[in-house]
Amino acid sequence: MRAIHFHAAALLACTFVTTIGNAADLTPLVPDAKTVETRSGWEFTIAPYFWAAGISGNVRQFGLPEVDIDADFGDILDKLDFAFMATAEARYDRFSLVGDVVYVKLGADAHTPRGLLANSVGVTAETFAGLVGAGYAVLEDQHGHLDIVGGVKVWSVETNISFNGGILAGVARDDSATWVDAVVGFRGNYFFTPETYVTGWGLVGGGGADIDWDVGVGLGYKFNETISAVAGYRALGVDYSNDGFVFDVVQQGPIIGVSFHF
Repeated sequence: MRAIHFHAAALLACTFVTTIGNAADLTPLVPDAKTVETRSGWEFTIAPYFWAAGISGNVRQFGLPEVDIDADFGDILDKLDFAFMATAEARYDRFSLVGDVVYVKLGADAHTPRGLLANSVGVTAETFAGLVGAGYAVLEDQHGHLDIVGGVKVWSVETNISFNGGILAGVARDDSATWVDAVVGFRGNYFFTPETYVTGWGLVGGGGADIDWDVGVGLGYKFNETISAVAGYRALGVDYSNDGFVFDVVQQGPIIGVSFHF
């Protein structure tokens, strides 16, 4: 009986040692425990753009006749002094906060009705438009989203009109106005592939202005999770008049920029 007990104990000891040895061999294969950090759920995008904007429409200063301006698309780069556009977005689930800033300074040739009051007219327009709004995704899947957006847009416009030749030769005036419009519309994007997508927006409203509208479309390429590039076209129109100041114009042209996501 003792011999049986001894052999059983020896067999149990060998089994224990073998198990410990195998466990020691497997130890390097067991990954270290790591703390998993969860995302807050917020996603942010900042996208500065260059906008080569032309301008057409009617402007007027207090006490002066209305003039017609028209910088054709082919003349955009010749007429443009400076333009900057940037958008920002913060998303959480289906909800979003959006911001958009447009600043354009350009010069354009103009003329008076039937050319009777001046041989030529020079117009310099400095325009700022800033939008703050909120959105909700009515459509959303792995390919993209479509948001309904509402917000307010603040405009600040300064124009300089100078008359050359004719009855008003040598007359020049500066005038400015600031107003606020409420706008509604949509914004969205759609990924054709993991890298290639289309983005667009359309807004319309009014308040201080009789009508205020903004549309744009762009084609984007996503280089990685942080950076993508976008090229497209934007048109922005407003019809404002008050106390002799008129700014009824459409600004439009190609855009190109970079988006940063984090």
